[in-house]
Amino acid sequence: MRNVVVLVQDGAEPFGLGSMCEVWAEPYHPEDDNPVFDFAVATPRPGRVRGASGFDLHVEHGLDAVASADLVCVCPKRDYLDPSPEVAAAVRAAYDRGATIFAHCTAAFVLGEAGLLDGRRCTTHWRHVDALVERFPQAEVDPDVLYVHDGRVVTGAGSAAGLDAALHLLRETFGAATAAATARRMVVPPHRDGGQAQFIARAVPDCDVETLGPLLSWILENLGEDLDVDTLARRALMSPRTFARRFRAETGATPHAWVTRQRVLRAEHLLERTDRPVEWIAGEVGFANAATLRHHFARVRGVSPQQYRRQFAC
Repeated sequence: MRNVVVLVQDGAEPFGLGSMCEVWAEPYHPEDDNPVFDFAVATPRPGRVRGASGFDLHVEHGLDAVASADLVCVCPKRDYLDPSPEVAAAVRAAYDRGATIFAHCTAAFVLGEAGLLDGRRCTTHWRHVDALVERFPQAEVDPDVLYVHDGRVVTGAGSAAGLDAALHLLRETFGAATAAATARRMVVPPHRDGGQAQFIARAVPDCDVETLGPLLSWILENLGEDLDVDTLARRALMSPRTFARRFRAETGATPHAWVTRQRVLRAEHLLERTDRPVEWIAGEVGFANAATLRHHFARVRGVSPQQYRRQFAC
């Protein structure tokens, strides 16, 4: 993945475009040793593109730029129920020749027009889920996730979830260290799991109950410990049932799923940065044995720890 094109149309959402530029258009930083991409913004008719927030864009490239793109990102726009047939055709042609297609928020409707959502898991902003289902009934729309990566198609939920989806794709392609360095530069969390809920209803805490933030920090520093619900509930001074309910409300995941994910993330870092055996890494991050690490790692990453190390080890 070296050539990245972002497609914009009239009514382009500035945050949607800006988030893609933050990830894919950044110059080289020696301290991060980040990949640099041949990056372009394209539109059906080069020149002035009306913006959605009081300013317009001047875009030099037309849709011919898509022909050589390894990654095609579709920017959300205001009039999402009126997608450009030209853009949909360009996206479909790029997919058919092997490019990866990325769309978040309302840009998912362009993928639907291109026929890329039929029989495929996908998502969009929770406000637009019903419209996407109605317009593309063959799509398997998941309304409760931040992003979905299905084959060579990545769809993200609204606004900041576009960054999460882009960081996920960066992690999948270049490894955890590259994604973490990019997130650190943007001052955002390095990873939010795609299965995390889009909308987390945070209960108003009782005045005598502290946030779970300190506990989450402690968990990250003690992944090698026994971190079952009873243990964590005692540390949070709650009953196990209350703790499990509060944890899901504040993080969007169960305690077990959240801890397992953090252990896999730590294992990724150790696989990239050390040559320690998998058995040692399993114990260091809190898995009972190497087989358990391999099971969870393959479920989350789709490859074995050894395959991951061969691809991403520094």
